[in-house]
Amino acid sequence: EVQLVESGGGLVQPGGSLKLSCAASGFTFTNYFMSWVRQSPGKEFEWVSGVTAFGRNTYYLPSVKGRFTVSRDNVKDTITLQMNNLTTEDTGMYYCARGGSSESIQAGAIRGQGTQVTVSS
Repeated sequence: EVQLVESGGGLVQPGGSLKLSCAASGFTFTNYFMSWVRQSPGKEFEWVSGVTAFGRNTYYLPSVKGRFTVSRDNVKDTITLQMNNLTTEDTGMYYCARGGSSESIQAGAIRGQGTQVTVSS
């Protein structure tokens, strides 16, 4: 069974940091580009960041570039998203997803259950 399990969300003040983690199982992790996507109330899924299968290349939504860092550990089958200098616009449910920027936001995408990130003073 394919599983993605996120952790690390929480409540943080603007300017603060959080580190999200995702543990993958049930598939060959190194066969896949992996992404982080988010969804705010009333909005559609938004792709945030992604990393190639062996971690050589990373990609970011322009609004998070320079503040977020994605990485993966192919021994532990995990990916992480370090988020710094958070703003209220970053509030949302964050999901780990299998696949690239288009695939990961589709209705039938392989995603975890999500972890809530709330940025508020």
